Amino acid sequence: MILEIVKHPAEVLETQCEKVTVFDKRLAKLLDSMYETMLEADGVGLAAPQVNVRKQIAVVDIDDHHGKIELINPEIVEEDGEQVGPEGCLSFPGLFGEVARPNYVKVKAQNRRGKFFELQATGFLARAIVHEVDHLHGVLFTSKVTKYYEEDELEGE
Repeated sequence: MILEIVKHPAEVLETQCEKVTVFDKRLAKLLDSMYETMLEADGVGLAAPQVNVRKQIAVVDIDDHHGKIELINPEIVEEDGEQVGPEGCLSFPGLFGEVARPNYVKVKAQNRRGKFFELQATGFLARAIVHEVDHLHGVLFTSKVTKYYEEDELEGE
């Protein structure tokens, strides 16, 4: 089911989300709907507050060998290096900016059944994961932008 993506300045986007404590069919259905919504919107990540759910849930898929990544109660436990590059957000249609992110992250999270796992990511995947984890703490990419781009500036890249 395609969900409505919340646009800035909706209050939910700047809210600290609650930890997930119940791992049931409703959670699985939400994860499936979030993933469908992200793909429909041509995104690489989507966090629960972007669909008006105040829970620590995110999905990421940058179309690489990792495939669909579901992050529940994610916590970045290690980061290293720096990368600077353009970023956008489904809650800010048409807005892009240059953002510095770690080039490597290790994240600890739970899957849809509540089982803990760790994932290491570099480059664009690390950027996407940190962007989504930020959402779960009410931090928007616009607070980290050093320079804004027009959409047509990026199309030449």
